[in-house]
Amino acid sequence: MSNNVYDLPSNLPKPVDDGQTDHLRGHAIPNINLTATTGHDLALTEIFAKPSVLFIYPRAGSPLEPNVDPELWDTIPGARGCTPHSCKFRDLHAEFKALGVNIYGASIQSPVVQKEFVERNHIPFPILSDSQYKLTESLKLPTFDFAGERLIKRMAFYIEDNKIKKVFYPVFPPDKNADEVLAWLKTL
Repeated sequence: MSNNVYDLPSNLPKPVDDGQTDHLRGHAIPNINLTATTGHDLALTEIFAKPSVLFIYPRAGSPLEPNVDPELWDTIPGARGCTPHSCKFRDLHAEFKALGVNIYGASIQSPVVQKEFVERNHIPFPILSDSQYKLTESLKLPTFDFAGERLIKRMAFYIEDNKIKKVFYPVFPPDKNADEVLAWLKTL
């Protein structure tokens, strides 16, 4: 297994659709604030009033946090690939903007860890911290436990007028999710 966070091993286990996001289509965005990598708290009902994609990932590798055992991490279906997932949305950001769609990422990691990740990877959009699980619990997002930490499973939403219109779950491979979301948006 590779320790390079930018590469995905070819033998990663594929996550299955466990039905844990079936309730989300049509669900209203909760009236909560989350801290973003911009350094500000963002009101979700304000930012998601406009057409947006929110992609969620378990945790990105960071020198500010203890390293996880990559061999163990790679055995969890859907866990590996947070950096390629985020970087592909970065690479296609201009195409989403051309369609009038904003991009946001989210994980349970702290704003400090996320800010380092954004700066290191030149991510041009905000990443939201759900470190207090406000969004996770409000929307009843699927989670899993790893090394004593509760992490959100990987997924993406298209949101318009504060309602989740489309759910992409499970996401696999993670580096193709941005392409899939963009292709779907072009059909609207």
